Amino acid sequence: MATVTKRELVIKISNETGLTQQQVFDVIQKTLDSITDALAHGDSVVMRNFGAFQVKETKAKIGRNPKDPTKDVPIPARAIVKFKPGKEMKEQVAATLPMIREREGG
Repeated sequence: MATVTKRELVIKISNETGLTQQQVFDVIQKTLDSITDALAHGDSVVMRNFGAFQVKETKAKIGRNPKDPTKDVPIPARAIVKFKPGKEMKEQVAATLPMIREREGG
């Protein structure tokens, strides 16, 4: 499977809209910055037909040091970002399963 970069998105959207690559880059970057700022303030970000970003807390736990399994390593609670895809995204991604299996030879 390929990885799509921000640069590739900018070029694609620029070609489709006629906007300059710098204009598209600025809009994408401002969008990402706004999402990040909202999440950093503990807010959720919901985009209909795309999905929702939410800040969740992981509980503190005890881990193991792989180099010395006899030692416990405390892992503190922390805030993480969870993404829940919207209905349209779920449906489109679910439709790719045959293509993924074909690529993987299964």
